[in-house]
Amino acid sequence: MDAIRKAAEKAKEASYRLQNLPVNLRNQALGSIIKQLQERRQEIVSANQLDIKEAQSTGLPTPLLKRLCYDNSKIEESVRQLESLIAQEDPIGRVIARMELDQGLILERTSCPIGVIGVVFESRPDALVQISSLCIKSGNAVLLKGGSEAKNTNEALTKAINHAIVKTDNRFKDAVQLLSTREEFRGLLTLNDLVDLIIPRGSNELVRSIQASTKIPVLGHAAGVCHTYVHEDADLEMAIKVCFDAKCQYPAVCNAMETLLVHRNIAQALLPRLADEFKMAGVELRGDIASSEIIKVRPAEEMDWWTEYDDLVLAIKLVGSLDEAIAHINKFGSHHTDAIITKNHVSASKFMDLVDSSSVMWNCSTRFADGYRYGLGAEVGISTSKTHARGPVGLEGLTIYKYRLSGKGQIVADYVGENARQFTHRKLL
Repeated sequence: MDAIRKAAEKAKEASYRLQNLPVNLRNQALGSIIKQLQERRQEIVSANQLDIKEAQSTGLPTPLLKRLCYDNSKIEESVRQLESLIAQEDPIGRVIARMELDQGLILERTSCPIGVIGVVFESRPDALVQISSLCIKSGNAVLLKGGSEAKNTNEALTKAINHAIVKTDNRFKDAVQLLSTREEFRGLLTLNDLVDLIIPRGSNELVRSIQASTKIPVLGHAAGVCHTYVHEDADLEMAIKVCFDAKCQYPAVCNAMETLLVHRNIAQALLPRLADEFKMAGVELRGDIASSEIIKVRPAEEMDWWTEYDDLVLAIKLVGSLDEAIAHINKFGSHHTDAIITKNHVSASKFMDLVDSSSVMWNCSTRFADGYRYGLGAEVGISTSKTHARGPVGLEGLTIYKYRLSGKGQIVADYVGENARQFTHRKLL
């Protein structure tokens, strides 16, 4: 416990240094990370291959094995994300609002870093690069705990990142720290005097366990039960293409479609064609009674509507109206990402207004719900919370704000009593 508290204290000290570093220096550190990833490519890939080999021997589930992979293509993806992040505007010191309280008394609300962030994630080494780089750009210190299945890859990446940023400027020291054990992370959850935010990326059980175990604010999502609703006015060719992408492009992630809702009026025309596409991709279909009368499916149970498969499994349900689809999504969904396929603008607007999710989409794949694709540079995760940040959390979601009041000797006593001065409260920005 002493060791984890010391690590958190170092992170807190680093966070104070980081918020004063100019953006060009933070960008320079990100550029240095790119060079280190490229120069240490073989070392990182070899470490990852060792992790994969060990994971296969222990029977790690296929979806987690897919997430564990960090090969040359993943390194190039990380490089592109870092380049995009460098191009982003400085998130620190932005004037969000400005108001004149009285002549010569100006109030500003400005963005600032959150401080010290603790992140726990499972299987995905690319998350370590995303999270670290986002924290560096936004001026936050981060304490990371990856899954044991990615131990070698995470260590190799953390070594490369720390070499890059400390070589850029010694003030980055202790800004990125990797925790070794679950016990260390559990200890971190008790340090609400040093840690400002916890971000979990993993299973429902992991997120709920953390939420119940700490007084530190927790940002994240407990599940990714995403839907696509094919409306009766949908373009069928578009629906087939979009639904296939939403399920099969990368099924092991939280923004993949898990339930397909289809209007009964087009089910006969759409489902057989979709079923053929999904069959060729190896997707197991689980359907309600109505869909089973049209295509061959395994009977769906109540639990299927609540389930995030993260695999080539899809639940299918026929609905009789837009309202029924919206009601199903709001009841069984996880408020993550949901889409409608329709040519009807009014129906699309109603769906996007009434579906209570962090991302709602019209005529496009749920797989677009991603920080990099949203132009945020990268993401630390996707939040279904309704406080502070919602949806893919990028740079802006890693900042909070402070008020800065500048005056010319004004005192509150002048604004009370019989002859009190009056506030102007004139909005300047």
